[in-house]
Amino acid sequence: MAHARVDQFRFARSEWLRGLEGVSEEDATRHFGQMNCISWIIGHLAWQEQLCWLERAQGKMLFPKLNELYAHLAPMNTPSLIEILDIWHKVTEAADLYLDTLTTETLQSELPIGLRINAARRIVGSALQRVTYHYWYHIGEIQSIRQMLGQKNLPDFVGKIDTEAPYRPE
Repeated sequence: MAHARVDQFRFARSEWLRGLEGVSEEDATRHFGQMNCISWIIGHLAWQEQLCWLERAQGKMLFPKLNELYAHLAPMNTPSLIEILDIWHKVTEAADLYLDTLTTETLQSELPIGLRINAARRIVGSALQRVTYHYWYHIGEIQSIRQMLGQKNLPDFVGKIDTEAPYRPE
């Protein structure tokens, strides 16, 4: 069984995916002013997962282009929804192998710097919380974009947390 914090993280991912249901290629690549499009947000979250769970934690790099195109403050671009979602799935599948190994003890250990020289030091548990909250931030952003696109009947609150990710002691 995965650590309780990992279960909560996976629930955030599943809610994020629920928020993407029904998004078309055309809608995923629409920009409003200086806002990034939905497909860019997908690449951005793939970048953060690769950075934390693959690059820093294990010294692995599946998609170097994520660092160029989707890092914090990277220039606006418009990737294909299908292509970037495929990359996100590959990154998260690889990340899950690491996340499944986490224990209360390892969550309290320092996350290695990995391949980055100027990376901020952080413990694994804090990184896990940061990435979890990052997903929730972008869930709201994506729902706002979808509202601006005129879409209706969007997910409007946290889903089935009581059955899919209930509280349990660590």
